[in-house]
Amino acid sequence: MEKLWSLTLEAGAKWSGRISKGKTIRFRAMEDGANVSGLLYNAVDGSESYNMPDTLKAQHTSRLTRGNVLMSDNGRAMAGIVEDDLGWHDPIGGYTSRRKTDDKYGKTSFQENLNDWHRSGEENFSIELMRNGLEFRDMVPVFNLFSKIQVDEAGGMQYIENHSQKGDTITLRTEMDVILIVSNTPHPLDPRSSYPSVPVEIDVMKAAPVKEDDYCVNYRPENKRAYENTWNYEALVTL
Repeated sequence: MEKLWSLTLEAGAKWSGRISKGKTIRFRAMEDGANVSGLLYNAVDGSESYNMPDTLKAQHTSRLTRGNVLMSDNGRAMAGIVEDDLGWHDPIGGYTSRRKTDDKYGKTSFQENLNDWHRSGEENFSIELMRNGLEFRDMVPVFNLFSKIQVDEAGGMQYIENHSQKGDTITLRTEMDVILIVSNTPHPLDPRSSYPSVPVEIDVMKAAPVKEDDYCVNYRPENKRAYENTWNYEALVTL
């Protein structure tokens, strides 16, 4: 399918933008060991955002893969995962802070290191939220694409190394007009002592119309209700 827009998100980089309903967003890892942290907000009403607890509870899961839907705090479908090479993406591990980045990889600054300084998810999201008329108080739990976290019997979260390989992809389909914010910063539990440098390619394409037998819609009964909530909302806002 023809690309409408493409971007290579370099290590440490951030991006945000409005993407309309009915598009696919394909993320491709350019090297092994990628991680991209992401957020979604309603492009019409920024008070509505991706909601991690409701997404996981409604779909009886602690991971994200094909068929799963990223749901909002209003119970609406924001984006469906329509293709996935990995079968497991992390919705619970969070994002990196400035302090922990300095402690783990060594303190850096733009003034001293220019574009090689070690950015954190905390800073990247703060900047992109502001650019979209939001504030850091609007921050919510992120989803981490390409990373895998398992919880052991003691309740500890274990980062699974070598999960993502070069060329792996995951594709989201927008179910409403959204603001997407992404940060190509390390997973907080990544044990590597050197700052990961894995570019990720992002391609936006036009999606096929959602049909009655759509995999994401019918993945769970709760998914269909979320889609119906979105369809009813869209019917009113487009009057």
